[in-house]
Amino acid sequence: MTPTVAAVLALAVGTYAFRLVGPLLHGRVELPARVQELLSTAAVVLLVALLATGALTEAHGFAGWARPLGVLVGGVLAWRRAPFVVVVLGAAAVTALLRAAGVA
Repeated sequence: MTPTVAAVLALAVGTYAFRLVGPLLHGRVELPARVQELLSTAAVVLLVALLATGALTEAHGFAGWARPLGVLVGGVLAWRRAPFVVVVLGAAAVTALLRAAGVA
């Protein structure tokens, strides 16, 4: 067995174990309200960091203004509870129009 196959198998077993632990421990472990609040906040912070990284950087540098403005429009549409398709198409359209206008 090659090291790559061993690593893939180890990751597969670990992933399955994480997925299995949730249903097995549901109802047996009670988290305090403060911990639940912190976990919820941490999830939002991680998603915002991922969004910022994807929207603002490309090839170890600034991605230009078209992409962040498209993401901003998508965020506003999502905040206004627009349907998912409208959010994606709106963000893509704004980005495409800005790039067609010469805004990098």
